[in-house]
Amino acid sequence: MRGKILTFLRERKDYVSGQELCDFFGVSRTAVWKAIHKLQEEGYQIEAVTNRGYHLVEQEQAEFFGATEIESRLHTKWLGTPLYFYPETDSTNVRAKLAAEEGEQSGALFVADKQTAGRGRRGRSWESPAGGNMYFTLLLRPKIAPDRASMLTLVAAMALTKAIKDFLPKEEKPKVGIKWPNDVVLGGRKVSGILTEMSTEPEHIHYVVIGIGVNTGRQEWPEELADKATSLEETLGHKVNRSVLLARFLEELEKAYETFLGTEDMTFLREEYNELSVNREKMVRVLDPKGEYEGLALGINNRGELLVETQGEVREVYAGEVSVRGMLGYI
Repeated sequence: MRGKILTFLRERKDYVSGQELCDFFGVSRTAVWKAIHKLQEEGYQIEAVTNRGYHLVEQEQAEFFGATEIESRLHTKWLGTPLYFYPETDSTNVRAKLAAEEGEQSGALFVADKQTAGRGRRGRSWESPAGGNMYFTLLLRPKIAPDRASMLTLVAAMALTKAIKDFLPKEEKPKVGIKWPNDVVLGGRKVSGILTEMSTEPEHIHYVVIGIGVNTGRQEWPEELADKATSLEETLGHKVNRSVLLARFLEELEKAYETFLGTEDMTFLREEYNELSVNREKMVRVLDPKGEYEGLALGINNRGELLVETQGEVREVYAGEVSVRGMLGYI
């Protein structure tokens, strides 16, 4: 109720009578008053004037990041519902997997302000302090073959890249793109990582969880990451509203995910993905356990594999345990 009322007030941008809110939501005046009062307690500046109603005063310098605010920003059909928000938790991927085992529906969203046991690819730890970054996981139950699930990482990376582009200045934009397969980079440095995990049988997926961490606020980087990582605030020079960014991402992902399910591969997403790729048409080094090699990255195929031309042949690189690096550094 609070999130819906907040959305209504934000979109109206003027006074709304208590009776109109009652009629619209089908609740009593007392229920409306309690919701408004709770929003005020959460820090929202809502003016209440006799014979005029309620008016939300936008606070440009304040960032609200919680269940109410996120719900008020959502405009998706199904993705992001239900929403679970944790001021602090071990890992949103862990929360999502536990909920999935208990039967939670596809589309559920798990968001944290702080993680104490965040993980990245190959079990690496992911620093997850409170107050500036964004950590969230989506639970999906796609009816696709298990060997197709890895492409969901690419679909998510594409959606996040497009969402971040909305926050970039119209002129002198720092380039945002995807470093295959699971990193989003801004100005040549990593700003987000994606970890996809799943529970399957040989021919059936029980569920997939897509965990995403986005560096949004300024922070001190350890020496080994100083030239490889960045944050949105660090690169753009101003804070980014995490709730708005998350909502935009979910809108983009919902569209891309439904497109993906139509073909169960990247057929109708491949061209757009390749346009966002920072690897494409660059020399890369493929770190394969079977042997490293170098070549020219050509983009992805319909299965999401990276095509690398080397010594007169084109190899198809499957993400798995393979990493790709640029010849002169991270990308």
